Amino acid sequence: MKQIGLLSDTHGFIDDRLYTFFENCHEIWHAGDIGNMETANNLDSFKPLRGVYGNIDDYKVRISYPHIQRFECELTDVLITHIGGYPGNYEPSVRSIIQTNAPKLFICGHSHILKVIFDKKYNLLHINPGAAGNTGFHNVKTAVRFLIDGSNIKDLEIWESARG
Repeated sequence: MKQIGLLSDTHGFIDDRLYTFFENCHEIWHAGDIGNMETANNLDSFKPLRGVYGNIDDYKVRISYPHIQRFECELTDVLITHIGGYPGNYEPSVRSIIQTNAPKLFICGHSHILKVIFDKKYNLLHINPGAAGNTGFHNVKTAVRFLIDGSNIKDLEIWESARG
């Protein structure tokens, strides 16, 4: 069983309260727009970090983190990218992956809107953790944590804080 901390769109800023929220997590996953390598390194020195680069990330982040990550956590097939859409409106390159070999858990960021949606068509859980940074149109910073127990994804909790 692993507890996962998930965030996106930090844009170079980590709220110190997130370290408390992620304290018992085994890993942190970042769904892009990390902002800079300092932010990635700070997270990675706290807990092991898996991440993807986003559209605002510079070449240093892009050479350190891939565009798409696909891996198994416990017995759960996970796909993470930054711009991915959501059930019924997947980004075209993600749609082709999902149509041919759907993961159990699909994670993306970019929209700055927290969404947790079960896609019945492809039998997958979609999570967008919203935006954890101070840059963007969102008024509330968000992140999530959850447990992966074998092939079960459970106990999802939301962190939120006013921006600023």
